Amino acid sequence: MIERDREIETVQKLLQRHPVVGIVGARQVGKTRTQGDLEGHPKVGASWEGFVLGQIIRLLGVRSDECFFWATHGGAELDLLVVRGRQRLGVEIKRTSSPRITPSMRNALSDLKLQHVDIIHAGEMTFPMSKNIRAVALSRLLEDIKPLR
Repeated sequence: MIERDREIETVQKLLQRHPVVGIVGARQVGKTRTQGDLEGHPKVGASWEGFVLGQIIRLLGVRSDECFFWATHGGAELDLLVVRGRQRLGVEIKRTSSPRITPSMRNALSDLKLQHVDIIHAGEMTFPMSKNIRAVALSRLLEDIKPLR
């Protein structure tokens, strides 16, 4: 009975998967005159996240039906869940130069049985954060993210 409860719990969490759909463009941030205007704009984070999502999807070479936003009723979420056959990868996007591992990432690793989670960040370096979680600098995407096979 306990095993069945776990299966039901996992299925319920997976029901919160949504296809990744985004519209990215200069108009999303509006008219900005200076770098400070851009940095202070309330939509700059969403615009940056949309740009990075598009780059990751292209670099991985995945189809749109393999890409999802994942969330649980408890509040855990993952910006990009890629499912191709038995491969399951997670991507979290943080517009910071010092990313941190969150409980959501740990939940996603265990609940979704992910091979690994990449945190794409605005810093300069790519580095491991734990056994299955690494921080990948946006400036190093071409070197550090390889297409799925």
